[in-house]
Amino acid sequence: MPACAGMTSKNRHWMPACAGMTSKGKHMQFISTRNNAPAASLSAAIAAGLAPDGGLYVPEKLPAPRELHAGASLAATATQLLQPFFAGDALEGGLPAICAAAFDFPASLEPLATPRDHVLELFHGPTAAFKDFGARFLAQCMSRIRGNADKPLTILVATSGDTGAAVAAAFHRVPNLRVVVLYPDGRVSPRQAHQLGCFGDNVTALRVAGSFDDCQALVKRALNDAELHGQAPLSSANSISLGRLLPQMSYYAHAALAHQARTGDKLNFVVPSGNLGNALAAILARTLGVPLGEIVLATNANKVLADYFAGSDYTPSASVATLANAMDVGAPSNFERLRWLYQGDDAALRGAFVSRSVDDATIREVIARRFAQHGEIFCPHTATAVKVLEDLRAQGKDGDWAVAATAHPAKFESVVEPLIGRRIEVPLALNELLQRPAFAEPIAASYDALTWHIVDFG
Repeated sequence: MPACAGMTSKNRHWMPACAGMTSKGKHMQFISTRNNAPAASLSAAIAAGLAPDGGLYVPEKLPAPRELHAGASLAATATQLLQPFFAGDALEGGLPAICAAAFDFPASLEPLATPRDHVLELFHGPTAAFKDFGARFLAQCMSRIRGNADKPLTILVATSGDTGAAVAAAFHRVPNLRVVVLYPDGRVSPRQAHQLGCFGDNVTALRVAGSFDDCQALVKRALNDAELHGQAPLSSANSISLGRLLPQMSYYAHAALAHQARTGDKLNFVVPSGNLGNALAAILARTLGVPLGEIVLATNANKVLADYFAGSDYTPSASVATLANAMDVGAPSNFERLRWLYQGDDAALRGAFVSRSVDDATIREVIARRFAQHGEIFCPHTATAVKVLEDLRAQGKDGDWAVAATAHPAKFESVVEPLIGRRIEVPLALNELLQRPAFAEPIAASYDALTWHIVDFG
């Protein structure tokens, strides 16, 4: 399979339908990864969440590489990067305002103590997790798409920790929109659980007697249930939503452009990976010409991706509970999009990426050691990526690298504080949420239980 003209052969990242890529101003359509659903506009794809055939929406043709420059604000970089995806859509004119409202907090690239290593801090939003970026962007889009619709739209979200709180915060009290959050009972940190249940109003939190995979399966079934849609219009805010996925490219672009302008070098990344949305955003950004080098996937003891990239068949499995609970995913949804990007060529896909697995004992060791040696404090997910970067360096990897810091360590105080022997200061926005009363309804991992809450909601 030939690489597209201008693509970097070293990284072997491929594009589907390379010929005739979407040019500026042309109306972009979105298709299902399973190729058995009608093409949809961006607004329709965002509103639906999941394609009618159960697939994930992807661009019919990817835009040509963008001409982006350092020095712009994060919101301005996002606007420039995302413009081709919005071309011809009803949301196009509102894109600058959407980006300005969603990206009003920093994504700062900071040096680590080890030479040429960095951390991209993605936890400065209202719920102290990277998912604030995509959730706020999606809420801005959805509020414009729905307008004054006859029935309120119910946003369904399955969360393994951080997604639900970010979505709840972004959609809280937004007119004509409701949120139902499902999370695995006992498998999120106490502070994560408090965040999920502290909003009320148009947000309902359901603590499910099961795993994240159970929650995700319930959400996907509901999104594909035409009869249920007739009673309560539904959409998704997981990383299966284009409205979550696309904006996450922006902070990678902003950091990489600034780094290249300062050093002349591309920035390589290690990304903690669960459902694969954050890593896929980096991969798509690189495909669109952002000066990113290698992208390495870091996983916890849920080794589906690590095993696949080591040569095994892709075999989803039941998830196991770990310290890095937001990555406790046994069937990463966005793997379907990643395969689409590589046209189903497993050899090319395996040749393009490395995925490493890190167990709980090693996560603990990294958190304790990096604090003792350098005073650095990481959440368990970020520590997973730090360990993978340490291993890459030990194997002789050169260049400038960054880990994506996906959550503030204060969200995992019960894990981190005993390891570092001190209290972690809680960010102001997170502390405000923790002061609110919280409640989550317990339910079985049952479709009937979920649908009762959807239909009876409000």
